[in-house]
Amino acid sequence: MTTQPGGRQEGEWITHSTLREVYSSWWMTLRIDDVEKPDGSHTEHEVVRGPDAAGMVVLDPQRGVLMIWRHRFMPDTWGWEIPGGAIDAGEAPEEAARRECYEETGWLVRGPVRHLSTHHPSVGLVHQTFHIYLAGSADHVGAPPDANEAVRVEWRSIEQAAADVRSGAISDAFSQLGVALALSVAGHGALFEAPAGSDPPVDR
Repeated sequence: MTTQPGGRQEGEWITHSTLREVYSSWWMTLRIDDVEKPDGSHTEHEVVRGPDAAGMVVLDPQRGVLMIWRHRFMPDTWGWEIPGGAIDAGEAPEEAARRECYEETGWLVRGPVRHLSTHHPSVGLVHQTFHIYLAGSADHVGAPPDANEAVRVEWRSIEQAAADVRSGAISDAFSQLGVALALSVAGHGALFEAPAGSDPPVDR
């Protein structure tokens, strides 16, 4: 990486100031920033700020992967997802992942977890950071406290979870990445190399 005069790195974009805030709510903000491009020109760039989030992949060797089946109204799609959601103020990402798992599934992760990923889900559009964790087991406590998240809560077999990624039954990037990473670190990465047409029927 080349450092230019003044300490600027080659290819770096620089935010100089916020020109105006267009919208703000408890869920998101939209502002217009004065941004300098690598070639020195300036542009007024939209910046969307959403809440950071954390999710939990529970991969039990006997049960499979703990998933929720739900509807997303913006793309108007149904799909399998890992439990996850926004990180509350003052909450650590791992705490949030454990809490969201319980709230959305009724299953409580008590043991240690493994960090799988910290990433930016839409790096060119939204200012957010997502965290994914892997647990090896969970205890069933009861019905999910949040009734608005999941239509169904199911343990998907390891083979079916991989097939769901390939078929698009798991369509959101958060869940795709979480399941793919979890199965790979657990030694099941070869399931994503299955030949076309070999997937089991998609259970929707």
